[in-house]
Amino acid sequence: MSLNGKYSLGVVLTFVLLAASMLYSIPLINSFFHYKTLTQDLFFYNRLSLWLVLLLVLIYNFFIENRSFFVWEDRKYSYIFYFGAVILLYLICLFGGAFLNAIIIFLTKEKVSERLLEFKILFKNNYLLIIFTCLTAGVIEELLMRAYIQPRIEKIYNSPALGIIVSALLFAILHSTYGTIAQVVGPFFIGIVFALFYKKYSNIKILIICHFMFDFISMMMMNLVDFKHLSLLNL
Repeated sequence: MSLNGKYSLGVVLTFVLLAASMLYSIPLINSFFHYKTLTQDLFFYNRLSLWLVLLLVLIYNFFIENRSFFVWEDRKYSYIFYFGAVILLYLICLFGGAFLNAIIIFLTKEKVSERLLEFKILFKNNYLLIIFTCLTAGVIEELLMRAYIQPRIEKIYNSPALGIIVSALLFAILHSTYGTIAQVVGPFFIGIVFALFYKKYSNIKILIICHFMFDFISMMMMNLVDFKHLSLLNL
């Protein structure tokens, strides 16, 4: 199999594993523990399954691709650049995502995502679970969607634009489990912003930090905002 063939299989494998983890890990885990509702323990095990996905992709990369996990070498920048990039990315995603979501909610009269309502109860004052959830999202999603999938799509089709769009689209599809249009469009916008940044600056650490910060602030706000405003959050 050619290297591009291995990359193609790796991209499909990664997305399928991520989708399966997000869709089926909770029912599978619950078949052993028999929780009647979504509990904090059940959700914790669900997040652990995402780390298992990363491990499986790393194994595939090491034994099958036999290449560096990072197609693009991570570049080094000053601490000032790190700080400025994280803040700027956060503000772009915050205001851009909120603006798009507000338009969708206004046009479609879409109700609040049922999953967000579950999360509001689930994360109430559970700061350790919030931190672990945000860390998982930041590390797993950025390493797999940006560092792994994006450059491989670009190499397969020799198209930077396709790498950016496809990685953002897959990122958005994974968030369709929230069950609303707004919670797909927002992540797609964020995926485009992050993918453009990664293409230009090739630094995954900045994206991990920004992703963690964005989700952490959003989840902390869930303890403060009314239910009707939850749709403005992109988790």
